[in-house]
Amino acid sequence: MSWRAFVGAAALCVALAPETAKAQKFPGLAPTPPLGWNSWNHFGCNVSEATLRSAADALVSSGMKAAGYRYVVVDDCWQGSRDADGFIRADPQRFPNGMKAVADYVHAKGLKFGLYSDAGGKTCGGRPGSRGYEFQDALTYARWGVDYLKYDWCNTDGLNPQGAYQTMRDALFAAGRPVVLSLCEWGGSKPWQWAKDVGQLWRTTGDVHECFDCVVDHGTWKSWGVLQILDMQEGLRPHAGPDHWNDPDMLEVGNGMSVLEDRSHFSLWAMLAAPLMAGNDLGHMTPATREILTNADVLAVDQDALGVQGFRAYQLGDVDVWAKPLSGGNLAVLFLNRGRATASLRYVWPQHRIEDLVSKTDFDFGKKAYQIRNLWTHKPLGSTKTDLLLKIQAHEVVMLRLTP
Repeated sequence: MSWRAFVGAAALCVALAPETAKAQKFPGLAPTPPLGWNSWNHFGCNVSEATLRSAADALVSSGMKAAGYRYVVVDDCWQGSRDADGFIRADPQRFPNGMKAVADYVHAKGLKFGLYSDAGGKTCGGRPGSRGYEFQDALTYARWGVDYLKYDWCNTDGLNPQGAYQTMRDALFAAGRPVVLSLCEWGGSKPWQWAKDVGQLWRTTGDVHECFDCVVDHGTWKSWGVLQILDMQEGLRPHAGPDHWNDPDMLEVGNGMSVLEDRSHFSLWAMLAAPLMAGNDLGHMTPATREILTNADVLAVDQDALGVQGFRAYQLGDVDVWAKPLSGGNLAVLFLNRGRATASLRYVWPQHRIEDLVSKTDFDFGKKAYQIRNLWTHKPLGSTKTDLLLKIQAHEVVMLRLTP
């Protein structure tokens, strides 16, 4: 960075953030987990202005916008070089009209625009990171109209995660435009213990992979299947709630798993009160994928105003029983078959009381009856006065909503 740019950026920061305005994250931007789309899981570095315009169009035409999805986020590899004063520019071949033109197009659709940077000197894809340029980059994002920043953790030797993410939080606040800050530090420094006042969401694990039960070893790092990431959420739920969410990574729905596994993946992330960032090719998704991503009953569980993350209440052989207290005294219950063969189950509700110390709720089915609705068939299933008989295929879920 040139001295002129440094002085100019510093002066702008002082002007925008006087001593009387203490730096903070922008409050109230994520009362429920963010819903949107991110380019990485399907497109990787192969992103362009056309990619994002197409995604914004498809988010609207597919019904996903109507279902609540709002963010169109370009991940890594949008960056070109920095100019003579150190300000970041979009790759001119991929984004010939610049990033503000993309943001304007997304906003014209009634959507919000997000992009990616990295706390290190280079991004994971080798593009310019924000280290040493945090305040300049935040000012640039504000000028472009950015609403969401995914902030990664590659090439960060010598940096302290808490300090690095606080620096970007302060830079965004100084720039003056409300921006959702998504910490993508992979959970190494336990951000759930310190990031509540820094960002709206934080990654709890390494990257998800488009498989239900697997570990993919890349040599120096690993990516994880749905079940592996699910198990890594154990013990984290007390740290989640409105405007501060645990993030088990983006969705792989539509990227290669079976329809049944996609449905299970989506259901489990909803039970976790996770941010739901689709990662498929929106313009070419199948009707089955569209049906999964726009299931209003499942989305309502994720977006419930109580803001409680679900938990595993019981293990019955290969079947996990998950519970998520909801507003209005409702309860979401999910049966997950982790095994590789169909499981048969007779579930006697009074024998499986569900008490949650986090939300201070107690569901004693021996004392109070609940009506049951299947959230994938959208049909009633009687009440908790009667035993529930289930046959659950391998990697399948049965997801229910219980209403007093």
